[in-house]
Amino acid sequence: MDVFELRQGLIDTYRDYATSFMRIRDDRIRMCVEEALDSGRLWPHPRVGLNPSFEEGGTIDDLVREGLLHPGASSIFRLKKSQTDAVGKSLSLYRHQTEAIRVAAQDRNYVLTTGTGSGKSLAYIIPIVDHVLRSGSGSGVKAIVVYPMNALANSQMEELSKFLDHGPWIDRPVTFERYTGQDDDETRERVQSHPPDILLTNYVMLELILTRYRDRRLVQGLGSLRFLVLDELHSYRGRQGADVALLVRRLREASGSEALRCVGTSATLSTEGAYEERRQRLAAVSSRLFGAEVHPEDVIGETLRRVTPDRDTSDPAFISAVSGEVEQARPPHRLEDFVADPLSSWIETIFGVQFEDDRLVRATPIAIEGAEGAAAQLAEVTGVNEAVCEKVLRSYLLAGHEVANPETGAPAFAFRLHQFISRGDTVYATPEPAADRHLTLAGQRFVPGDRGKSLLPLAFCRACGQDYYVVYRHPPGSSGGPRHAGRLTPRDIGDRHDDEARPGFLYMSNEYPWPDDADEVHERLPQDWSDADHRLRSHRRGDVPRPVEVLPDGSLDAADTIDVDGVVGWWTPAPFRFCLACGVSYAGRLGRDFTRLTTLGSEGRSTATTIMSLAAVRHLREDDRLPARARKLLSFTDNRQDASLQAGHFNDFVQVTMLRSALWRAVAASRWGLRHDELPQKAFD
Repeated sequence: MDVFELRQGLIDTYRDYATSFMRIRDDRIRMCVEEALDSGRLWPHPRVGLNPSFEEGGTIDDLVREGLLHPGASSIFRLKKSQTDAVGKSLSLYRHQTEAIRVAAQDRNYVLTTGTGSGKSLAYIIPIVDHVLRSGSGSGVKAIVVYPMNALANSQMEELSKFLDHGPWIDRPVTFERYTGQDDDETRERVQSHPPDILLTNYVMLELILTRYRDRRLVQGLGSLRFLVLDELHSYRGRQGADVALLVRRLREASGSEALRCVGTSATLSTEGAYEERRQRLAAVSSRLFGAEVHPEDVIGETLRRVTPDRDTSDPAFISAVSGEVEQARPPHRLEDFVADPLSSWIETIFGVQFEDDRLVRATPIAIEGAEGAAAQLAEVTGVNEAVCEKVLRSYLLAGHEVANPETGAPAFAFRLHQFISRGDTVYATPEPAADRHLTLAGQRFVPGDRGKSLLPLAFCRACGQDYYVVYRHPPGSSGGPRHAGRLTPRDIGDRHDDEARPGFLYMSNEYPWPDDADEVHERLPQDWSDADHRLRSHRRGDVPRPVEVLPDGSLDAADTIDVDGVVGWWTPAPFRFCLACGVSYAGRLGRDFTRLTTLGSEGRSTATTIMSLAAVRHLREDDRLPARARKLLSFTDNRQDASLQAGHFNDFVQVTMLRSALWRAVAASRWGLRHDELPQKAFD
């Protein structure tokens, strides 16, 4: 699979979706938005990072022979076990995993701070299982593993099942259970009456366990508690961190265990300073969180190694060799040749690992494209055209993923594409004539370099695309000068509350100006604003647009002195009741303004996620290189959706999904005055 093609397909689909709800009448604004989208303003170039390789730390069997682990660990921790093959293959460990096991064997608290994909869970699961094997199963909870999200607990359940559900035994040698809010009453009763050796939960549920009467039997089974693991330590900060720190202390007191050892894992906790300084800070933070000392030497980091030889990137001979490979643009397809290729070494240095304090560390992911991207760097080094360098880098990355180690199956270059996608904010403009106003998509208070010109957010009529300034109107005296009749400041389209200012909209248009003649005004107002005698209803008088003169800094000039200093506009209070350009009106005061007006960020987040997920599925299903098993896993659980996809109607299905989203918006606006994601499910049944 070409992940770069997948990324482009997702971006194209998201752009079609995000812009399908926006209509812009003003040509300059529309061009500004299109240029921003074309330049990747909402989806910058993806950043690429290589998953590093780690120093090896021996096998489970090696640690058993050393006496560091119980002999039973050899049959438990093996790879590729199944119902038909209970033996599997010997499990090799990384160096940081082995170091963690050794610290645990010395009965000390420790923290493992390694990156994603480094096998952090085995660094505490192996010591826990070893302890249960030595002390015996079935005598209460020996370990509690706390996750910040249920999804992580679910993933760990699958990992434990791989090791403990298959082997030369009838019953599991070590029992484990998940105990979260998503479990049914039967599961909870089983856990309460028969506490497992390993309990997987989250910090909220652990709090409930310690306080609920019905969990008393589970608490009574904590007397033999030996391990408390806090996964993803970096998620416990601020008030939440204080809550978890107190929870740890209450657990220690409730269990009565005198041998409780604390373990923490995290991909990131500190990035500043030298390596030893970071270890000291991590140890101090962890000690405060655990209420038990963690020594700096027991903060275990990852030990990386290169796949390709380490070359001097400034060596002219090496640069010449790299230039030759770029010009040939043919990545090797044999592991030995790929690893020896000089361009592969250059790529690993840029995207993979770099030296810091005499240690190899993960390189910060960077983009291939762009002025500071890897292609520009490669072009500067080799003198080859940047576009060619972009193409060559992609081909080498894809080839490195296909070239695998025959013994481990690991690719030479397992890389990740980090794509940031923003739903955007809106367009900001100065309150000046349409041909002269400054336009930008970057939210800021003033025009850069000119604090005399204020930038105000725009929203657009969903029917005709007419733009409106979304503002607060402050009363006279809130800005300087005797002639000033107040000022306009930015506001969020959904915000109507301010103690000192009135929320509303400013309309400016040379093409469709609001008339001065009373009869013409009456003709352009919504019909239901008039009574049977064609007179304006009294409660609508305050809603009639009022002329104002706006200065570039957002100040309002006195109403009776319209002059050349500012530009004439028309003020209407919130909520948005009708479009002054096309006349579309909205009955009643109910409803939210973003169902009537649109901005760049108006699309629903959940629907946008659905659209992008469907686009990814479509791309994967159409990729002939995808294994059959993976293709099967892409099947939808909804038979109707699956039937549509199998019948080749995916595009129709996507269009229907997008149409349904638009219909939800219309129903919400007209009947309930709500966004579609605020409505109960029965509203759509």
